Amino acid sequence: MQPACDPEPTEHSHLLVKARSDSELIDAVLAGDVDAFSGLVQRYQDTCVRFAVRMLGSRVDADDVLQSAFMRAFRNLRSCREPERFGGWLYQIVINECKTYATRQRRRELRFTPATTAIERAVAPGTEPEKASDVGDQIESALAMLPAEQREAFLLKHVEELTYDEMSAMTGVSVPALKMRVKRACDGLRTMLEGVYHG
Repeated sequence: MQPACDPEPTEHSHLLVKARSDSELIDAVLAGDVDAFSGLVQRYQDTCVRFAVRMLGSRVDADDVLQSAFMRAFRNLRSCREPERFGGWLYQIVINECKTYATRQRRRELRFTPATTAIERAVAPGTEPEKASDVGDQIESALAMLPAEQREAFLLKHVEELTYDEMSAMTGVSVPALKMRVKRACDGLRTMLEGVYHG
């Protein structure tokens, strides 16, 4: 007699989800298989969480934003015109939800998970901080003072380590404009962090 709760079908189903492409999962969702959407969420959740936490400075806030972003993605899935590029489409929703959340909360000073090593590499390559214990706080303060579009571009490039083409696909901003934003962000951070590094 078959046990009432057999783990094998669930495991098999999970493996099938992992083996299916974004496009196949989207087709399944649109055909009525709502559970297939969880496969898309699992596939991109870690990256989206990492970015949202760095943009908002809080895991709690990031969770709220991502819940809203995933719901929005689910409701508007038919508007994803290029299913094979679902990740970029979803990332754009997450970026927009982060901006909306920050504006709604009227946060004048955003805090960031430092990602100190990556940021130091971008701002002051080959140098050493004067006071390592203070660098994280100073970087957070400097990032908070950047214009939002520069901060976003900087994090995508130097923390998420995306290519400019990937950034452009996710944000809808041209590659030249993104390069300019990253350059201005680096210049601004170097100016604000002058004296923190020597080398």
